[in-house]
Amino acid sequence: MFDVIIAGGGPTGMMLAGELRLHGVNVVVLDREMEPTKQVRALGMHARSIEVLDQRGLVEPFLTIGKTYPVGSFYAGIGAKRPVQLDTTHPYTLGIPQTTTERLLTEHAIALGAEIRRGCEVVGVSQDDEGVTAELADGTQLRSRYLVGCDGGRSTVRKLLGIGFPGEPAHHEWLLGEMEVTMPAEELTAVVTEIRKTNLWVGAGPSGNDDLWRVVVPAEVVAEDRAVPPTLEEMKQQLQRYAGTDFGIHSPRWLSRFGDATRLAERYRVGRVLLAGDSAHVHPPLGGQGLNLGIQDAFNLGWKLAAAVAGWAPEDLLDSYQTERHAVAAEVLENTTVQGELMSTDRGPQAVRRLITELLDIEGVHRFLIEKITGLGIRYDFGAGPELLGRRMRDIELKDGQLYARMHEGRGLLLDQGGRLSVEGWADRVDHVVDVSEELEVPAALLRPDGHVAWVGEDQQDLRTHLTKWFGAAG
Repeated sequence: MFDVIIAGGGPTGMMLAGELRLHGVNVVVLDREMEPTKQVRALGMHARSIEVLDQRGLVEPFLTIGKTYPVGSFYAGIGAKRPVQLDTTHPYTLGIPQTTTERLLTEHAIALGAEIRRGCEVVGVSQDDEGVTAELADGTQLRSRYLVGCDGGRSTVRKLLGIGFPGEPAHHEWLLGEMEVTMPAEELTAVVTEIRKTNLWVGAGPSGNDDLWRVVVPAEVVAEDRAVPPTLEEMKQQLQRYAGTDFGIHSPRWLSRFGDATRLAERYRVGRVLLAGDSAHVHPPLGGQGLNLGIQDAFNLGWKLAAAVAGWAPEDLLDSYQTERHAVAAEVLENTTVQGELMSTDRGPQAVRRLITELLDIEGVHRFLIEKITGLGIRYDFGAGPELLGRRMRDIELKDGQLYARMHEGRGLLLDQGGRLSVEGWADRVDHVVDVSEELEVPAALLRPDGHVAWVGEDQQDLRTHLTKWFGAAG
């Protein structure tokens, strides 16, 4: 019997597997595909996701392979006159293909002891007071204490649970793929630049994958089954329609479709079964938020689920996953909807777009919108308290090194500048770091394993109350 079954081996599932293994959880990842996907849906990572990797000591391989870009503006494709100054040690966007991100996270999970089984499709889920039974397509069954559906927007797990997925169906669709082109690169780039002056939904650029180009163009209609990829001829026809040329595209490595459906699961948990990533939310890819949202779901859930497996989780800790992440996803769905409206060629949205373009020249407005997209602006509702409460702590410099270097094991952390506090009774779950930082204006801060500030102050009894709230009864 496993502690946790993860259905789906994409970035969300692999991030979650790694987080669980940090705490010794016996986890298996089941993926229905025999091989990792070659489709590159996401092209980069935002600052908060890079921080997440840094908190676990994983960031260097990503930075070595990827390419960093200053954060200008990616809100509805509106260009900014200058980069925005972000409160992070990673103030950039990391260009890295989703396939590479998935590979690195998989290698990390395996190195920690996660079991990965490919060609295993979950077709049935049942649960009782003791655990969950997953039925596979080959008729075999696996048993676990918990199961997490990370199996994408068409999630089988979500459907088996009967969880509602309200929202808006796709009204528009786009064709996407990686392929070779015969048109000279300089000419192709000039054509695309001209088209994008009036239509931001057409694009083509080097994929970074061999000599292939990544091409996107609106589809003629919304397909009845988006799982069926378009043909090369269909893509050529749409490029001729919108660009007046098909760029000489040929030899596609892969072709796919995506739409602008916007949906959010009514619940993220039913008993011992939970949802994370696209299985819990889908939205248009505006601002490049999808992969990042899923990785951050896993980062929020991992330590909480591990605590439930270990038996020390407070009664409502696992439910706080839905409370916190459902609200974040709702905001993402809202801002992608706004961006979609701003990218319309209709007269009204274009007038609003011109106004937003002017407002983005105001530093505070620009930062506010970028913090929404990057995840840096997230503040979980922990009740009334200082501004820092509920926010993630950036990687501040301590007298003895950096904060994130102390968080690689995925434990809680008390940063105590006065050295007068104690985590006695919780030392198996929370590290006590007595150190000082010129960047921290409070006497002490209690950080959850995901880096969010759960308490600030200097009173020992108040600290004990919050240790109990987040890390269970003293041992």
